[in-house]
Amino acid sequence: MFQRSKLIVRKINLPSSTVSKRMYPGNPGGSSGSTGTPRGSASGDAFTKREQMNEDFFARQHEKEQLIRLREQLKRQRKELSDMESTINNMEKK
Repeated sequence: MFQRSKLIVRKINLPSSTVSKRMYPGNPGGSSGSTGTPRGSASGDAFTKREQMNEDFFARQHEKEQLIRLREQLKRQRKELSDMESTINNMEKK
């Protein structure tokens, strides 16, 4: 008669030994020549700028797709809720 939606959430507990901390040589702040130091936006070449634009575009597209899926899910759940309310109202009338 009534269908219930179930949301299952699982919590994953990882032992602390599976998570490692990265250690880099040198001082904690790093020096300007150390590996992994981000360059300033002014020093970026055309490839770096184009790559950043592509990444930003992909991120925006991904967010748009997520919003579309969430809106569809919300629409389905609202319909299910209204169906349940109408079923309850019909049962109360009898």
